[in-house]
Amino acid sequence: MKLFNIKLSSMICFILLVFGRPVFAQVDTTTIHKKSISLAAFLETVKTGNLGYAAEKFNVSIARAEVLGAKVFPDPELSFGLEDVGERRMKMGYAFNSGLSYNLELGGKRKARINIAGRQAELSELMLSDYFRNLQAEAAIAFLEVQTQRDLLKVKRSSYEKMKQLSTADSIRFRLGAITAVDARQSRLEAAGQLNEVFQQEADWRIALAGLNQISGTADDKSGNPAADLLAFDREFKLQELIISALNHRADLQAAIKNRELSQGMLQLAKANRIIDLGISAGVTASSVVANSVAPTPSSGSFTLGMSIPLKFSNRNKGALISAAYQADQTVVQYRETELQIQTEITQAYFNYLTTRKQVKQFSCGMLEDAREVRDGKIYSYKRGETSLLEVLNAQRTFNEVQQNYLETLKNNAVALVSLEKAAGIWDLNL
Repeated sequence: MKLFNIKLSSMICFILLVFGRPVFAQVDTTTIHKKSISLAAFLETVKTGNLGYAAEKFNVSIARAEVLGAKVFPDPELSFGLEDVGERRMKMGYAFNSGLSYNLELGGKRKARINIAGRQAELSELMLSDYFRNLQAEAAIAFLEVQTQRDLLKVKRSSYEKMKQLSTADSIRFRLGAITAVDARQSRLEAAGQLNEVFQQEADWRIALAGLNQISGTADDKSGNPAADLLAFDREFKLQELIISALNHRADLQAAIKNRELSQGMLQLAKANRIIDLGISAGVTASSVVANSVAPTPSSGSFTLGMSIPLKFSNRNKGALISAAYQADQTVVQYRETELQIQTEITQAYFNYLTTRKQVKQFSCGMLEDAREVRDGKIYSYKRGETSLLEVLNAQRTFNEVQQNYLETLKNNAVALVSLEKAAGIWDLNL
């Protein structure tokens, strides 16, 4: 009796699986139809809304403020004093004195500080420009990633809808005895598996979209729906021209030059600090009447003018001067390293871009159309009973892989172009 109940339960599950109406989950398609936004419009949003870029701008303002601070002269010093020489006991009176002193900097110290602050401000502007160069490329790549993930989601949804229709048809055909129960179950399982892929792809798209929102400086889903013609990411370049362009326009290379000038300014300041400064002082002293009976003295006043010269024994230690000289030499080497690094980056990005262009052209030779025709032909033959379900599934998987590879190749080609223009210090992707 127990064995009979088990067999009956298994039979009921089998009947519900095969003979019942296929039930498929609904896929959310509302957020995928947002208002489209071009790459150029998105980059403008990034320029005005990215929080990291906004924070970097303060470095420029701070450096400009430090230029104003470097122009300040040393402050003079004003002093006052009162002297009691025994007024109550010996009636010697009082003495009042006041003085003004000023430290006169020599050797061009102030000028050297102003030059250093000015170069630091220029360096901050160049670093801000280089920050935006990297941010622009990062934002463009994130934009392309979201668009590709969205297009992959469309492909997987389309594949799922196709498989769902086939599974529904197979359920009817099984009832009519046209196919076996195994084929009906296989098509149903295949549709369920593809639905899981749709769910995962939708999660990948939303994750990429969240990163896009962060770059644009928005806390929620307001970046829009990326819409760029990936086939338009096609340019003709010559490697040597790109290298020359980078050496003329790359902000980080210009920053390396400015850093070299800054180190020279630091060396000049170190030399100027070894020159002595003069201390200039002036004072006035007023003495009251001395009423002492032994030596009475009328009130009097005096004026003093003085100068102090420091004894620069510290100049025997040339550590600061030697350190500044080594730093100047270091920046020369760093400039050469930056120059070589730029040439290497461009060369690598150039050949990577050439490779992706060839891969895109390979798909234009009819791969997509061939895969689609094979898939449709297999489905047609399967419905007529001329081929097996396995062949249909293989054709469907091949078509999906070709579509996905095509989208990934288009994205890789666009990313390679973005990376190449970033390396060359140019930008003409107003798509």
